[in-house]
Amino acid sequence: MATEGAKRQPKYQRIADALRDAIQVGRYGPGDRLPGENDLMADHGVARMTARQALGLLQNEGIAESRQGAGVFVRSFRPLRRRGITRLAQSQWGEGRSVWAAETGGRVLVVDNVRVTEEPVPDRVAGVLGMEPGSPVCVRRRRFVLDGKPVLLATSYLPASLVAGSAVTREDTGPGGVYARLAELGFKPVHFREEIRSRMPSKAEADDLQLSTGTPVMLICRTAFADEGRPVEVNEMTLDSASYVLEYDFDA
Repeated sequence: MATEGAKRQPKYQRIADALRDAIQVGRYGPGDRLPGENDLMADHGVARMTARQALGLLQNEGIAESRQGAGVFVRSFRPLRRRGITRLAQSQWGEGRSVWAAETGGRVLVVDNVRVTEEPVPDRVAGVLGMEPGSPVCVRRRRFVLDGKPVLLATSYLPASLVAGSAVTREDTGPGGVYARLAELGFKPVHFREEIRSRMPSKAEADDLQLSTGTPVMLICRTAFADEGRPVEVNEMTLDSASYVLEYDFDA
């Protein structure tokens, strides 16, 4: 019986379920303060640790966020729906549009902390790009901030010999971004592969993405291939998991 199963749940889970339901039906809206530990203790007859665990569970799920000295609030940030296939279509970057254009829907996107350097290729990337360890690569690091909220850190690696002297080595790569510039160089991406996993963030990642305590990150490693299966870019992305919905739409 579902009711029996609910009764066997730990108390903190039952409290979290009740709060989650209240958020979903609109009793608590974006930016609203949730009942505090003292409120939950009084309402549910539980210990402080149980109340704290219930609120912590909602924070871990990305539904709520803690504000120092003020309490726990329903997250007001609207998650970004990342359309993994549509965004990489040539009809996007090939016509001078950002791969983000179809997703942001008029929301304010800022790219900051942009750094472009030439460095020895990391061993993990050398094998993917088919390069000798220590060979030079162009490294592009940047952070993406949506509606004032950092949502993604990205580091791209491209063979230095491939992009030397091109706009790829500048902070602003121009309309269509890196993929449009690669096409101009004769190395148009024709195939992409993405690998996805998740883990807890490092301290630096948590700071850069301004993550609430307990929020995991998603890691997406994308490899872009030109004709004849030649790898031309590896892009390692770190996403705030609470800020994203990953969507893949394809035919059977």
